[in-house]
Amino acid sequence: MREAVLEIRGLSKKFGEIQAVKDLNLTIQRGDVYGFIGPNGAGKTTTIRMILGLIHADAGSVRIFGHDLHKDFRATVSQVGALVESPAFYPYLTGYRNLSLFGDLSGGVDAERIQEVLKLVGLSRRAKHKVKGYSHGMKQRLGIGLAMLARPKLMILDEPTNGLDPQGIREIRNLIREISRQGEITIFLSSHLLSEMEMVTNRIGVMSRGKLIAEGEVGKLLGGAQDRVEIRVDQELKAKALLESKFPGLALAVPRLGWLEFKQENRDLSKINATLVQAGMAVHSISSRSRNLEDLFVELTGESKDVY
Repeated sequence: MREAVLEIRGLSKKFGEIQAVKDLNLTIQRGDVYGFIGPNGAGKTTTIRMILGLIHADAGSVRIFGHDLHKDFRATVSQVGALVESPAFYPYLTGYRNLSLFGDLSGGVDAERIQEVLKLVGLSRRAKHKVKGYSHGMKQRLGIGLAMLARPKLMILDEPTNGLDPQGIREIRNLIREISRQGEITIFLSSHLLSEMEMVTNRIGVMSRGKLIAEGEVGKLLGGAQDRVEIRVDQELKAKALLESKFPGLALAVPRLGWLEFKQENRDLSKINATLVQAGMAVHSISSRSRNLEDLFVELTGESKDVY
């Protein structure tokens, strides 16, 4: 059993009549890249704010490296770096100067460390440029650099890819991977991009209506079996209606234009193919795939795939 970095027990929070978080228990171990997912309003951001002491919990405890957040706040948060929502910087100061200024506010950081962080987040060449000229992705990188400045042992990143284009998302993903490879920082990551979470995390927790409804290693939760079938076909809506009428109990989804999808469940794919062909429909491909994080999410929550 690896060392517990973050331990949450019985954490609860209400806002008026709304139970944002209810009796939450979770443990993050040293070296984890822990993914925290759930629908809008599931309680993730409220949880993160309670972990950081930004709002008070109604009940429960938060322990970081054995320190109780409420009893020893300074010792607890001194080992934590965080990026919550969009980072705020002084636009007319350079990236370097922003990090230097924030470093001074937290007790001082030497120039060598600032250069080291800027290099790690890929901003060395733009260190002397004013932040007002940075792209959104560069500001997110600088925000992660700020979270790393004081050499934290735990990093909490809330939506670090929010608002980024595909290239920016890939860059942040690679940066998180690079940080985790160093083996010295445990990462607690909240994001609505399920495919990204699947690629960078080793453990996940799924929130719904303020409760943790699933937690574990990504591989074990998803399973390795190829239990999904995808069919590329023309007239997908007509094909869906035909197959559901011919094969009782077969539930098909239309994940995107020109595609059908269903659970394998020992279905005879040759008969499904023949039914479509005999009806005059063009079947371009039939293939199997493994369950992904999006599938798991929908199965567990039964809600919108737009998570926060």
